[in-house]
Amino acid sequence: MSDFTHFNEEGRAKMVDVSDKPETTRTAIAHSSITVSKEIFEKITNNEMKKGDVLAVAQVAAVMGAKKTWDIIPMCHPISLTGVNISFSWEEEDSSYRLNIAAAVKTKGNTGVEMEALTAASTCALTVYDMCKAVDKGMIIGKTYLVEKTGGKNGDFHRTEQVL
Repeated sequence: MSDFTHFNEEGRAKMVDVSDKPETTRTAIAHSSITVSKEIFEKITNNEMKKGDVLAVAQVAAVMGAKKTWDIIPMCHPISLTGVNISFSWEEEDSSYRLNIAAAVKTKGNTGVEMEALTAASTCALTVYDMCKAVDKGMIIGKTYLVEKTGGKNGDFHRTEQVL
């Protein structure tokens, strides 16, 4: 078990001690998506959904998700985030529409923000689903993945292959 950082000498889970790691600026960008019907697309873009402005609520939910990652992922450290930004773009696919979600997270600290970015993107997609499920439960939440991360001892990561 000594090769695993999240287990102690007894083989039990532990939170890794990051106190000796240097503080650096760390960023992460994660993507997710949700595919919706033409009806939902039109209701969202025309702000006609009964629960309100779907993208505004989903954006706030994504920021909240990033801030609460340490509450829901057992071994994540509470991190003082210095920035969270969510952006959206639409793509038409046959008779449906895909909402692409990008979550960018930043901190200055001694551990990374990849999990916060992934949680933000996931929370955003889940919130869109929740706000639109009364119209159509057939929405599909797409792949959620890390696009890039910077900072820290392991260096930068930039995804080179396209994820669909």
